[in-house]
Amino acid sequence: MNMITEKTDVLVIGAGPAGCIAASIVHKNGLKVRVVEKVKFPRFVIGESLLPRVMDHLDETGLLEDVKAAGFQQKFGAKFLMGDKVCDFNFSDQFSKGWTWTWQVPRAQFDQILANGVAKKGIPVEFEMGVTGIQFNEDESSITTVEDKDGNKKQIEARYVIDCSGYGRVIPNLLGLNKQSSFDPRKTHFTHFKDPNRPEGVEGNRITVVVHQQEVWVWIIPFSNGITSVGFVGNPEYFKDFPEDATERMKAIVADCPQLKDRFKDQEMVLAPRTIEGYAITSTKFYGDGFVTAGNATEFLDPVFSSGVTFAMESGSTAAKLVSRKLKGETIDWQKEYVDHMMQGINTFRTYVKGWYNGDLHQIFFTKDPDPNIKKQICSVLAGYVWDLSNPFVKKHERAVSTLATIIRMQKAAAAEEAKGN
Repeated sequence: MNMITEKTDVLVIGAGPAGCIAASIVHKNGLKVRVVEKVKFPRFVIGESLLPRVMDHLDETGLLEDVKAAGFQQKFGAKFLMGDKVCDFNFSDQFSKGWTWTWQVPRAQFDQILANGVAKKGIPVEFEMGVTGIQFNEDESSITTVEDKDGNKKQIEARYVIDCSGYGRVIPNLLGLNKQSSFDPRKTHFTHFKDPNRPEGVEGNRITVVVHQQEVWVWIIPFSNGITSVGFVGNPEYFKDFPEDATERMKAIVADCPQLKDRFKDQEMVLAPRTIEGYAITSTKFYGDGFVTAGNATEFLDPVFSSGVTFAMESGSTAAKLVSRKLKGETIDWQKEYVDHMMQGINTFRTYVKGWYNGDLHQIFFTKDPDPNIKKQICSVLAGYVWDLSNPFVKKHERAVSTLATIIRMQKAAAAEEAKGN
């Protein structure tokens, strides 16, 4: 028996942030688009602290008001702790022009809101519909075979495919495009706690990042519902000193952290503790004849600066605009307009991730009397404005970070020598 074949201009694989932004942009350009998603929503995923840059994409696609109505915890900056040292960044005091706030969100609820918003636009969104194969034709059209949870299959004929499948990495897996990241492998162990000991006011509502050891750090992300996300990230060796049982391990590593133990000791975990390891990954190519990948299907770096959703939305938006232009007859330079654009942002954040783990950013963040102009420029990076080439800490990110860290180290060494002499 022949399978049902449906037709569309653009097929979007994945209903996460990248897919929802991409589908909305294609629809806004007057083209037919449909979304298939392998799992049922709502579903849990990490990436709960957004950056202000995502507000531009939510606004552009008409999804901003849907998210506002949910009453998520507003986020105006980020606090970093290392021992008794504190570094605060306030997004209202940044170099780049842009949004000065965003949200901290339980992703299951956030992603469901985005998917519902896409469906309200009249875009078909099919859940529990996994891709089993894609046949690309010489004219760049394709026929994608999908299968529902009951094993029923159908085909979707599309003029172009945008793969926003996240960790599922549909096209990279099908075409053998996966490539290991250059980052050292890291592991994260996390949960959601009830948080009755949360400090009052701003102090209890903002995201806090704690430097626990040189290469081990902790996120504390409070939600507006009284639940707080807590996660440890570090070298896999660190976790070997703690119990194998996931719940007992979480209790033990919380008790081992001075900044957490009093607040979260004996508190109920409303999410069973989970572990993710070796999550940094990239691809050998981001586009091909008839497809482009976006979001985590392209590249994922590290959770330390909450860049994942920002890259998902930026890539989803950029890819969708380029696909829309292409299907309307324009010639697209995919390398320049897509890959180079995305790599500008990815490489900027890559520098900051490396600087976090090698200690350069610890030197910069926790120095006494930081240069206010430099702090503004770094704040813009942490807000997600990593395409603002007027910012020296974006345009020459690698040199700027390493040089500043070296200068601070030299100043500290000189001060120590002077103190010895006195």
